[in-house]
Amino acid sequence: MATISLCMIVKNEESVLDRCLASIADLMDEIIIVDTGSDDRTKEIAGRYTDKIYDFPWQDDFSAARNFSFSKASKDYIYAADADEVLDPENHRRFALLKQSLLPEIEIVQMKYITPDQYNTVINIRNEYRPKLYKRLREFCWCDPIHETVRIQPVVFDSEIEILHLPVSNHSKRDFGLFLRAFGQGQPISDKLHAMYAKELLITGSEEDFVQAQPVFVKTLQQEDDRDTPSQERIAQALCILSRCMRIRQNTAGFFKYALRAMAYHPCSEICCELGDYFSEIQDYEEAVRWYRCAAEETSAILHVRTGGDVPLGRLGDCYERLAAADAGQAEEFKDLSRQYYQAALAWKMPEED
Repeated sequence: MATISLCMIVKNEESVLDRCLASIADLMDEIIIVDTGSDDRTKEIAGRYTDKIYDFPWQDDFSAARNFSFSKASKDYIYAADADEVLDPENHRRFALLKQSLLPEIEIVQMKYITPDQYNTVINIRNEYRPKLYKRLREFCWCDPIHETVRIQPVVFDSEIEILHLPVSNHSKRDFGLFLRAFGQGQPISDKLHAMYAKELLITGSEEDFVQAQPVFVKTLQQEDDRDTPSQERIAQALCILSRCMRIRQNTAGFFKYALRAMAYHPCSEICCELGDYFSEIQDYEEAVRWYRCAAEETSAILHVRTGGDVPLGRLGDCYERLAAADAGQAEEFKDLSRQYYQAALAWKMPEED
């Protein structure tokens, strides 16, 4: 049977750590807790489950802390968990069966990451596979009977285990500071990190967060102008963020510059909602309706899935409600449309999976 090291990085997790560890500790052969600067009871709680507790000075780098935690592992596999995760009884049973039957050639096990609707996170689906269990020592092997080559891609198994993600707070403010520092260091930034920054801004960012982020996304477009060839996805993301920045700054010319460029380049629900919001703010509800309908019915979201779902549907309800109040002749028709769109917004559900 495979042995497993649990590796966690924590800071001030006293409200959730015991819940997490109680749900998985008996499945683990080794528990390693790396603390990055707690000033609450986190380490005391961790001490109930393990004596392998390490301090690691925070370096504004989650990967550095994760790598340090993995370096302390000694078992066959490493399970990476966050403190706000929980394994319920049924999935505890599934995990135990996996541990008993895990084939040694499997190098990564993915598990379904489940976030209930009531938790405000930046995911766009409620159910997504994430790599959670990693073989500690990888064995390279040759493949193909002729022109042989070393297999580089890991052997990945998609399990049926479901991890419940139950956060008690939103970490966006912390993340925005880390994003800005990462982009400000002048080092190459992955497409993934660029997309995550844009997504977190659209879902949870304040006006101040957008203003602080503006130079990052202006630089993305400058790279295109300099023929530094950022990906099409990066350009589309930058146009979404900069359109919002211009609306926040009440720069109408700048807003239409970026919004229209986005519609010509990569039409998406986010930009349609921005245009709908602009016309709604100046009380041109008929024009706002056109753009909200485009968001809900004609385009797809690239960053924030709700901009193609309940967000424009609810705002269509608002617009028709205001149109009904302004036009006695069509009031009943508009009220009926308002009710229909409000109902559609309430009925909309976050996609279960990609």
